[in-house]
Amino acid sequence: MPTMSERDLASRGALWLATGMGVGLVVPAPGTIGGLWGLPFAWALGFLEPSAQQTAIVLSVFAAVAICSLAARALGGGKDPQAIVLDEIVALPIVYLGVWQRSPAIWVTGFLLFRLFDITKPFPAPQAERLNSGWGIMADDCVAAGYACLALHALLWLDDALDLSWLATA
Repeated sequence: MPTMSERDLASRGALWLATGMGVGLVVPAPGTIGGLWGLPFAWALGFLEPSAQQTAIVLSVFAAVAICSLAARALGGGKDPQAIVLDEIVALPIVYLGVWQRSPAIWVTGFLLFRLFDITKPFPAPQAERLNSGWGIMADDCVAAGYACLALHALLWLDDALDLSWLATA
């Protein structure tokens, strides 16, 4: 009986993680559906102190770069295979950095803003996507998450300034 090499096992493990346990193979909109895995991850990180939260995100990004690189090779070496959703999962917590109140409206708004910026890819996301291997896979999503974080903070400020209480509760 043939045995699986460590390399094959690493590739399969990376593929399993990178596709969000297979969710990234869902069509249509694998990035949106797979990105939903990022919400529980962001929620869990929200319990950490700000510096620990930032450290966890940075470490997660570096780990995801390695995993996405392996998975992309296993999928044939494409630049940013659609099935890989770990980039969305790991980048999503960036959206909620510095947001201390997390109402359902904030969760939904942050997620929708992230998807908007991930799909439209404003500058410098297209340039970031051109980086090699897992770096390119992760970088454009980190840019999208950064824009979504700024937009979410702006909406929260506006919500507070106009006393709308639409996003944040009083």
